[in-house]
Amino acid sequence: MSDSPRSGRRLVADKRRSPASSKAPSKARAKPAKRKAPRKPAAIKRGPVARALRWVIRWTIGLAWSVLWRLGAVTALLVLGAAVYFVTTLPELDALIDGRARGSVTMLDREGEVFAWRGEQFGGMITADQISPHLKHAILATEDRRFYYHPGVDPIGVASAIRINLSEGRGPLSGHGGSTIAQQSAKLLCLGVPFDPARWESESAYEADCRETSLWRKIKEATYALALELKFTKDEVLTIYINRAFLGSGARGFEAASQRYFGKSAADVSPAEAAMLAGLLTAPTRYAPTNNLQRSQDRAAVIVGLMERQGYLDATEAANALARPARLSEAAEKRAGGYFADWVMSSGPEFFTRDTTEDVLIRTTLDQRLQTAAEEALRTVFDEKVREGSKAQAAIVVMSADGAVRAMVGGRQTGVPGLFNRATQARRQTGSAFKPFVYAAAMDFGYSPLDTIVDEPLTINIPGSGPWSPQNYTNRFYGRVTLTRALQESLNIPAVKISELVGRDVVQTVASEFGIQSDLAEGPALALGASESTLLEMTGAYAGILNGGSSVEPYGLTELTLLGDDSPLMDAAGGGIGERVIQEEAARKLTYMMEKVISEGTGTRARLPDRQAAGKTGTSQSARDAWFIGFTADYVAGVWMGYDDNTPLTGVTGSGLPAEIWHETMVRVHEGIPPKPLPMIVPEPSNRTPGTTTTSRSGQSSSQKSPEKPDNIAENILRDVLRGIFGGN
Repeated sequence: MSDSPRSGRRLVADKRRSPASSKAPSKARAKPAKRKAPRKPAAIKRGPVARALRWVIRWTIGLAWSVLWRLGAVTALLVLGAAVYFVTTLPELDALIDGRARGSVTMLDREGEVFAWRGEQFGGMITADQISPHLKHAILATEDRRFYYHPGVDPIGVASAIRINLSEGRGPLSGHGGSTIAQQSAKLLCLGVPFDPARWESESAYEADCRETSLWRKIKEATYALALELKFTKDEVLTIYINRAFLGSGARGFEAASQRYFGKSAADVSPAEAAMLAGLLTAPTRYAPTNNLQRSQDRAAVIVGLMERQGYLDATEAANALARPARLSEAAEKRAGGYFADWVMSSGPEFFTRDTTEDVLIRTTLDQRLQTAAEEALRTVFDEKVREGSKAQAAIVVMSADGAVRAMVGGRQTGVPGLFNRATQARRQTGSAFKPFVYAAAMDFGYSPLDTIVDEPLTINIPGSGPWSPQNYTNRFYGRVTLTRALQESLNIPAVKISELVGRDVVQTVASEFGIQSDLAEGPALALGASESTLLEMTGAYAGILNGGSSVEPYGLTELTLLGDDSPLMDAAGGGIGERVIQEEAARKLTYMMEKVISEGTGTRARLPDRQAAGKTGTSQSARDAWFIGFTADYVAGVWMGYDDNTPLTGVTGSGLPAEIWHETMVRVHEGIPPKPLPMIVPEPSNRTPGTTTTSRSGQSSSQKSPEKPDNIAENILRDVLRGIFGGN
């Protein structure tokens, strides 16, 4: 067959075999040729100079190494010795927890709720194993992620910080410090050096020295950090740190900060809240949520990212923390009590407020509902009726008839502590808001609201100044008017005449006894409000009219107690009512006259929809100040408006925007309060004949002018003088 192996075709295997392979092998194979080994380069012959130079280099390196390791050993011994020395100076743990030089002040409103903090708050000692694990992890992730693996100084962290500083164009010790928690604790402890008034000019200078960043200071901090780690356990070092760190808004330590911002213990904070607290360590004031909540939340988001990358949070926990960032507690949102809290701190005893070394609890008169009402009223009027960009300012005070201040707004920027308080610090001309004190003196002399006086041109010669001729705001004269109408329309001539009739000294006495503490004008312009006063003083003086003629001392502090004590050191439960200034009947008559100001006169824009109110407008010379002060049966409120630089107001008088601010405030203040009638006496027509004698404030006889007889100021003054000398009618 064609495919039989017997055929002549060769197999594949046969084809692969070379022809020689089929032959018998030869006796010996040819040996491959030997490769020549590469020729070694000839040795370089060095001369004596090269050999000497090589020897010098080797000797120098050896010497340097010998010096360096010996120097390192000596340095290590010195550092260890210094650390051991510091260990001997370190007190026990409890003594290192609260290092505040000053105490704290916590303020409660009239309902006993916390609304403000001042001084350095310390929430009490909390240990590293008591705080929330989330907070512990946030601190470690932010400040010292190798905390449990180094002896107090982290060379890796220091090298990394120097590299970052140099790459960002700063000095090696500027910016990132690479400090461990132990080193930061050493700085917070100021290396164990207490404040000494004989050595430092102030606590600020002492703190600046503690924060010094020189190389020598860094070395001492590192040594002290080693001492802390030798003396205490890791968790004890962390305990020192979490209790002494400053975290903004006066909070010293994480427990105080957690209570301050979230109203809860540091043991109970969530991951989002823990991240916000840890974020404060970089820049406490800048990132304080009470200063800028959004900025604080943004910083917290960075910390959440660090916690996730370092394994402290899983992806779900991190996402939840970012989706629901930390929010301030209701008390924290009040922004530390603002103007009212500042006023209480400035008016209380210095050694228990501004310079306290104790932790103090102060109960106050503040009503947070009324405070909110006043702030909303001011904001509403400025938003709706004042041109955008206006620099005009305003202030509001609300108080009870006994002088208890219930609300205080010291300017348009509300809620921020430490600002200029226009309600208590700005002394401004009172204008016609002063006139009630003129008529108070007249009512106390026995005048009736229905007695009349002539509104006519008047010139008074003032010694040293020459003739003075006051004008009404309308530049018109209205002839014979009742005293009620004179006040109701805020007529100037009748006010000056009444002041001259009863005596300027009497008017000054009435005003000062009602609480106007400023220097009062000496001339006849006294009646027109030429004197300066604060809004708080003026509102307190009007409270004296409401309460029936007794002076009041505006007050905000009702009780002062040291934290932890049961018995108060101060108690103002008796209120601020002082001595009687005018008779109650006179105060009730004056209240009737002031009610007419609102119901029929210049203050109609302040009229309330459901209750009686009494008050007075006021506009100072050149319209630099505009006032409205008034009261209901329940509360007194005062409003001032003007510019800080005394620029005249444009188109604003006391009967305008101040009256509207007062109206908006009192409408909100009286929400839910049943209407009550004003305590006033409605006068009956007088049947007295000319020459009727009445009893003055001083108990002496004085003649009541005839309602029918035209006024002549010189004749009246002369008649009063003669009657004082000779008696009779």
